[in-house]
Amino acid sequence: MNEGEGTTMKINTYKLFISDAIKSIGRNKTISIAAAATVTATIFILGAFLLLFMNVKQGVSEVESNIEIKVYLKEDIKIDQQNAIYNKLSSVQGVSSIGYESKQQALDNLKKQLGDQGEQLVAGMEEKNPMPDSYVVKLQQPEAAEKVASAVKSMDGVDSVKDGREVINKIVAVTNTIKWVGAVIFAILIGVSLFLIGNTIRLTVYSRRREIGIMKFIGATDWFIRWPFIMEGMIIGLAGALVAVAALFYGYRYAYFKITKEFMLAQMISPGYVLTTISWEFVAAGIFIGAVGSIIAIRKFLRV
Repeated sequence: MNEGEGTTMKINTYKLFISDAIKSIGRNKTISIAAAATVTATIFILGAFLLLFMNVKQGVSEVESNIEIKVYLKEDIKIDQQNAIYNKLSSVQGVSSIGYESKQQALDNLKKQLGDQGEQLVAGMEEKNPMPDSYVVKLQQPEAAEKVASAVKSMDGVDSVKDGREVINKIVAVTNTIKWVGAVIFAILIGVSLFLIGNTIRLTVYSRRREIGIMKFIGATDWFIRWPFIMEGMIIGLAGALVAVAALFYGYRYAYFKITKEFMLAQMISPGYVLTTISWEFVAAGIFIGAVGSIIAIRKFLRV
């Protein structure tokens, strides 16, 4: 047999495997659809949590990049105390820049933050400005906030230190919760998917037990008998994954345009990311889930 004939035989063999798998799915439509639906739910929920996690992470990064520490100075601070505070801040690792904000600048910034009503709300504060002078410290990493606060809070001339550690801790806690909840739900759905796909394969094996016995008797190898069942699981997994990707893309696109329309400044992952990046990973995951479910069922229930 030459190489060309061997290749043709392999192609025909795989065609036979796929044909057998499709026929088997047709014979067990109800449970095959249930198995595919479970794979769809698994991949969809994984994708939803992944997109939620990535958007939260992007928001956290944006918040972290804008986190400032304000070191408020006492009214009667002396110039040498002020210089000592500046030098101490400059020596702390993780500080990217230090700016000085005067009382007047602080009041002007407050007016801007209050918007159109700013002038009215701060009326009367110009004569006796209650805002303190301060150093505004930008950080390279949010973890440096504690070091900065500890370094200067007890120094002479420092009235108080305001940092964003509470905001950071809350955001990190939310991110971790989303991550762990998503992991638990995904693990449960993976188990359900494997169980349903395994049941589908078991029914197929049981219905074809006489045929399998004949194939084994005439010399068919174990893998030749197993491959159609594995193909069946892979097709179920593929179908479930494709439906999940489509549902995830259109669902997320709707949410994306809805949210960005309501909140103009919202920064979210583009819907195109679903199709261009994670769709192939989810399709591969669906095929993998189907194949593993089939292999488990065959190893346990198929005696060949």
